[in-house]
Amino acid sequence: MLPEAQSYEELRARFRWDVPQFYNIAADICDRWADGTGRLALIHQKGDGRIDRYSFDDIQRLSNRAANLFAAYGVRAGDRIGILLAQDPQTPIAHLAAYRIGAIAVPLFVLFGPDALHYRLSDAGVKLLVTDSDGADKVGRVRDALPDLEHVFCIDGAPAGCADFAAGLEASRDAFATRRTLAEDPALIIYTSGTTGNPKGALHAHRTLPGHLPGVEMSHNYLGRPGDVMWTPADWAWIGGLIDVLFPAWHHGVPVVAHRFDKFDPERAFELMSRHSVRNVFLPPTALKMLRAVPDPASRWKLALRSVASGGESLGPELLQWGRRTFGLTINEFYGQTECNMVVSSCEALFPARPGAMGRAVAGHEVGIVDDTGEPLEPDGLGHIAVRRPDPVMFLGYWNNEAATRAKFIGDWLITGDIGYTDGDGYIHFTGRDDDVITSAGYRIGPGPIEDCLLKHPGVRMAAIVGVPDPIRTEIVKAFIVLNDGYRPSDSLTAQLQDHVRTRLAAHEYPRQIAYLDSLPLTATGKIIRRELRKLA
Repeated sequence: MLPEAQSYEELRARFRWDVPQFYNIAADICDRWADGTGRLALIHQKGDGRIDRYSFDDIQRLSNRAANLFAAYGVRAGDRIGILLAQDPQTPIAHLAAYRIGAIAVPLFVLFGPDALHYRLSDAGVKLLVTDSDGADKVGRVRDALPDLEHVFCIDGAPAGCADFAAGLEASRDAFATRRTLAEDPALIIYTSGTTGNPKGALHAHRTLPGHLPGVEMSHNYLGRPGDVMWTPADWAWIGGLIDVLFPAWHHGVPVVAHRFDKFDPERAFELMSRHSVRNVFLPPTALKMLRAVPDPASRWKLALRSVASGGESLGPELLQWGRRTFGLTINEFYGQTECNMVVSSCEALFPARPGAMGRAVAGHEVGIVDDTGEPLEPDGLGHIAVRRPDPVMFLGYWNNEAATRAKFIGDWLITGDIGYTDGDGYIHFTGRDDDVITSAGYRIGPGPIEDCLLKHPGVRMAAIVGVPDPIRTEIVKAFIVLNDGYRPSDSLTAQLQDHVRTRLAAHEYPRQIAYLDSLPLTATGKIIRRELRKLA
């Protein structure tokens, strides 16, 4: 979607949205490549190392069969189809089948427990679910409390109360007339973790995929070059794995590597990228930090990477420098959220990365810093990171929650809930979540710069900063640290780390308390769960 350009300024000047009135995700990312040539779509490396390859022709045939199967079980346009699967071929097959019918896909994370699944399945009113035997077992424990859930298909057999998905596909027809959906028609509900209250279902239209494309293309230095192959460890139940990687890659006819790590293993990740000549990868910051701990990867594996993108937490100069040494390229940081994703990005091909900045507004998106009344702020003014509507990537609203939808906006600005500022060159700097900003002795302190500073100490593998109540200063800064091998907690190390921040960052920002942990609490997409750390504090 991005025009060729020699500079960021030229790109923004030349860019025009081209979202047709009628648009269907399945037709776009599958059918136009399913031309009988056997073009490669998916490389699935199983847990035992065996590899299955699927062409776009295969994906079209199987998703057509799945659409016929779902329709035979009564699924109609607007019905919700739950997809409780990992990085398996059946995941996109079920997604595309839903879109062909005009139904709404509801991706669900395989590590959710019964209570989490019950809430989402109930809230969305899911009619049909595709899962595996583990998922079927968890859903089975709460199924009596899910009156809308009529059918459960299992991809690895037919446990009690479930139908065999593979057998159903085998008995279904290859041809299906994909519904002619409007770009504005709903396509999927992705539940956000949120910071307070129950999760909210962000309802997205089919147009969200073309809305994502400029940001994906920027963060991968014009994705879709000959030889591109894409992979991410991020689960396809989340927007980062599904619509930042799988769907945009297939829009460009780029094959995707699929593999589920039971637990992310950095050495196996290097091996996977080398084995499949991965050229484009999305690595969450936590994955990058774990990869950074692997000694001498450049001499141990032959890597073919052309682009590395990351988002979810600010990277900081330390990780950027490591990326240049290890991959021979600059990691492109991007920014967004489930409701309005891929709206800010770096792009090594167009402009230099600026340490501490997420990048610039992606072509086609108006991103600003506004105050509590929605008034745009001048450069260096700290305020809400916001996106102006209308915007193709923006959600339709929260499912069954008009009040929360209204609260997400100040006028025409969607408020992300993040705090930041722009510098004089238009680079956007993230300082923290609105509820993560620490107020100490009159100072407003974001956790990102302190965490970046701590990571520069050779003993620190991971760091997270929160504010804890203090009767004098309102809050003080507390650090939670995961140490590198060879380092042990001690009073002397604590003093050393405090001095490291005090002397390198600012006297008022050094952590007055430091706690050492074996690991940090993280979301499925690798973001630090600061509310859990606040509870520990």
